[in-house]
Amino acid sequence: MAYVILQPCMAEKSGDCVEVCPVDCIEEGPDQFYIDPDICIDCGACVAVCPVDAIVEEYEMTPEDEPFLAKAEKFFASK
Repeated sequence: MAYVILQPCMAEKSGDCVEVCPVDCIEEGPDQFYIDPDICIDCGACVAVCPVDAIVEEYEMTPEDEPFLAKAEKFFASK
């Protein structure tokens, strides 16, 4: 997974990222948006438009961010 959407999305949930994604890999969940790692092409367009800086590359995650990676994996595993 190249990009992960973190906690700030839960408060904002603006969806700007969905509009700019060229491969439609971002889906809305019940409490935040999620990036599908199997579809994402790592272009970074979503990062540039996120108004709350909620999107990071996986290697930039802190230990506190790990639950958001797990949430994304669970979200797409259930589809």
